[in-house]
Amino acid sequence: MGKRVLVVDDEKLIVKGIRFSLIQDGMEVDCAYDGEEALAMAKTTGYDLILLDVMLPKMDGFEVCQQIREFSDVPIIMLTAKGDDMDKILGLDYGADDYITKPFNILEVKARIKAIMRRGRKTEEKEKTNHIFEKNGMKIDRESRRVFIEGQEVNLTAKEFDLLELLSKNTDKVYSREQLLNMVWGQEYPGDARTVDVHIRRLREKIEAFPSNPKYVHTKWGVGYYFKG
Repeated sequence: MGKRVLVVDDEKLIVKGIRFSLIQDGMEVDCAYDGEEALAMAKTTGYDLILLDVMLPKMDGFEVCQQIREFSDVPIIMLTAKGDDMDKILGLDYGADDYITKPFNILEVKARIKAIMRRGRKTEEKEKTNHIFEKNGMKIDRESRRVFIEGQEVNLTAKEFDLLELLSKNTDKVYSREQLLNMVWGQEYPGDARTVDVHIRRLREKIEAFPSNPKYVHTKWGVGYYFKG
């Protein structure tokens, strides 16, 4: 699925040209023609990037940018008709990621959009490679598959580690036995949900000081298990 972009400008010919060009590159494009409309759309739709003109009816681009920053970190490129450095500085101060001065070349616009989206992807990839998890004296190294409690290494079996890793990645999310069985053992596994109970019990005996009163892996009675965040 293509990236979704919001183009905001009161000059409809400019919007039409940008929209056509971005669609040619496989992007989904929504359009807004004043500040209030742009803000409303940004609140209800998850955009990958917003192209935002400074001079807009009802609410200028600076104010729109400032208000969007209160609820979203979506990349914003400001479009300014003035070659005024103050506009550029204001835009960046209000939270814009980049700016382009009108009149612009559509190839430049597309190059800037792609550059910002590449930066976003690199950030996501960096976050994915963040393989150390630490919580309440527990340290999980997902890359080396090692677990430490208060600095002491705990030896877990492969399935015990898989269970702990899954639960710790989504703290406070309750997983049913069936979900854990499917996600850790696989849908083709012939065993039943009691397999999960046995592994959770063994896991607690290794990581909990008091397994009957757990600090990390908790039971939601009648529902399943979760890692306390």
